[in-house]
Amino acid sequence: MTFKLPDLPYAADALLPYMSEQTLNIHHGKHHKGYVDKLNAAVKGTDYEGLDLLDVVRGAHEKGDTDVFNNAAQAWNHGFFWLCMSPDRLDAPGGKLASRIEETFGSLPHLRTKFISEGMARFGSGWVWLVEESDGTLDVVSTANGGLPQAAGQKPLLTCDLWEHAYYLDYQNARQKYLEAFFDHLADWTFAAGCFEKQGDPDILAA
Repeated sequence: MTFKLPDLPYAADALLPYMSEQTLNIHHGKHHKGYVDKLNAAVKGTDYEGLDLLDVVRGAHEKGDTDVFNNAAQAWNHGFFWLCMSPDRLDAPGGKLASRIEETFGSLPHLRTKFISEGMARFGSGWVWLVEESDGTLDVVSTANGGLPQAAGQKPLLTCDLWEHAYYLDYQNARQKYLEAFFDHLADWTFAAGCFEKQGDPDILAA
């Protein structure tokens, strides 16, 4: 099986003015595509060939296969990231996720503060995530480089890409403004709620 670059779930200009068409075209068409292409080259003729993407991620993590892990994880992370944003988003989550956010953080504004603070505290490249722990509680965590929550037994519900290529064309070095725009205007709470209510890992179109 060859891994394929998933299509964006919206037009490249759909997230304006918070994320530009140029950023999406470069981020998706060059950076994400580059990870997928490198992953296909790395797994060809190996035991990873034919596995699902997350199985490749887990296997490479367990074996310490850094090159395979980095490219597989980044392919998965980006596929998930595109789904975490929507031009038709709700301003706040509903249902079970809303109740759990209130139980864990006290309110959505308190989650916002923690999410942005965690994103700002991540030195260098990486990701900030809203996750569900194995006991059902929620947390906000960040991972370095291509790291992802599944490696720590957590289920991802929402993520924001902290690599500079994700925001530099639109926000330059103002990571906090980018994080605020993501949380306030782009984060798809319907998708996050679906991930929360679904058993197992969220579905993406990366494999």
